[in-house]
Amino acid sequence: MSEAVVTLGCRLNLAESEAIRAMVGEAPQRTVVVNSCAVTAEAVRQSRRAVRRLRAAHPDARLLVTGCAATIAPEDFTAMPEVDGVVANAAKLDPGSWQARPRPMRTPLPAPAARHTRAFVPVQTGCDHACTFCIIPAGRGKSVSQPIAEVLGVVEGHLAADAREVVLTGVDVTGWGADLPGNPRLGDLVAAILRAFPALPRLRLSSLDGVEIDGLLFELITSEARVMPHVHLSLQAGHDLTLKRMKRRHTRAEAVALSERLRARRPDIAIGADLIAGFPTEDAVMHAANVAIVEDCGIVHGHVFPYSPRPGTPAARMPQVPPPVVRERAAEVRAAVAATRARWLEGLIGVTREVLAERDGTGHSPEFASYRLPNGTAPGQIVMLTPTRIREGLLE
Repeated sequence: MSEAVVTLGCRLNLAESEAIRAMVGEAPQRTVVVNSCAVTAEAVRQSRRAVRRLRAAHPDARLLVTGCAATIAPEDFTAMPEVDGVVANAAKLDPGSWQARPRPMRTPLPAPAARHTRAFVPVQTGCDHACTFCIIPAGRGKSVSQPIAEVLGVVEGHLAADAREVVLTGVDVTGWGADLPGNPRLGDLVAAILRAFPALPRLRLSSLDGVEIDGLLFELITSEARVMPHVHLSLQAGHDLTLKRMKRRHTRAEAVALSERLRARRPDIAIGADLIAGFPTEDAVMHAANVAIVEDCGIVHGHVFPYSPRPGTPAARMPQVPPPVVRERAAEVRAAVAATRARWLEGLIGVTREVLAERDGTGHSPEFASYRLPNGTAPGQIVMLTPTRIREGLLE
C-alpha cells in the first residue's frame, strides 16, 4: 500500500516519521501524513502549505496531521478542508492513531536503510525549561527519557540493518535522564552505547545545552574517536541581557569558554549553534554581540532564526523589533557564519577524512563537513576522501 509522510522541523520529527510511515503502511485505508513543526511562525506556514500540496498529490487518501503545530493549535488544521483529522504528539506513536495493527510497547523504530544512511534515535522528548521565546513545550510536554535498555534495543535494530552512524536526538537531549531512577546523565547513556556496540563506527549527538554537558559527556566528546567531533550548541544569543530575557541558563562568557575548552581538547571539533536574530528589545549593541559570538565561538554550522512571536509565549508580549530589521539582522548573522564556515572548509582542503556517503551524491565527514562523492559511491559506505577544492559549498 502506498503512503506518504511529509516531515517538517527537527530530527526528532524525522525519526518519529519513520515509525509513522511503517504504521500507516499497515492501515486499511490509504493514509498520508504531515508531521508538522511549530518552532517559528514560518514553520507553521510551511506545515499548512505541506498539507495543501499533499492533498493535491493524493486527492483520494485520508490525510492526517500530527506534530507540534497540530498539537498546539489543532483547530487551525481541522478547519482546513484538506485535513481529515489531527493526531496529537502524545498519540503519534500509537498504532491505533493510524488504524494500524497493535504492536508491543517500545517497539524499536524501523531501520533506516531504505531511506537514510544515518539512524536517528530519539532518546527523550519534551522539555522542563521555560525559554521565553519557545512554544515547543506546549507541543511536547514535560521531558520524558527513554531508559538505557530501550535505547540500546533501538540502536541494535539499526545496526542490524547496517547503519553506519547513529544520531541521538530529542527535544532537550542533554536533559536526558533527569526523570529516570538514579538520575543518570547523557554521558552515562553515551558510554553505555559505546560499550554495548564496539563495532559502531560513528555516534553523533544532536543539539546540546552547554550548561547540561556533564563531565563524562565532555570527556567522551573530546577523547572518544567514535563520538563525532561535531557539537551543536543551543546558544540562541550572544549578549547577556538578551540571554537573561530569553531565560537561558548560560552567559556569553560561559558559551565562549565551553567552545574554547572543546577545541583545546579536540582541535578538529566543529562547533555549531542555534542563534535567534531580532529578539524583542534587541538593540544595535545586542545584535553586534550576536554577530561577534559567531567568531568568538568559531561557529561553522549555524542555524539562524529570524525571531517570530509565538502566541502565548512571554517574548510575544515584549517590545518587538520591526520585521524588516529582524530580517536584516538575520542576514548579517548568517553572513558571519558563512565567513567562518568558508575559512573552515578551506582548512580541510588536502586533508584526508572518512566520509559517510548519503543518497544524494554527497557525504559528511566526522565534523559534518559536506563532500561531493565520486561517481558510483554506494550510499552507506564510509570512504576516504582528500578534497582539492570547494565547489558550490561542497568539498571535492
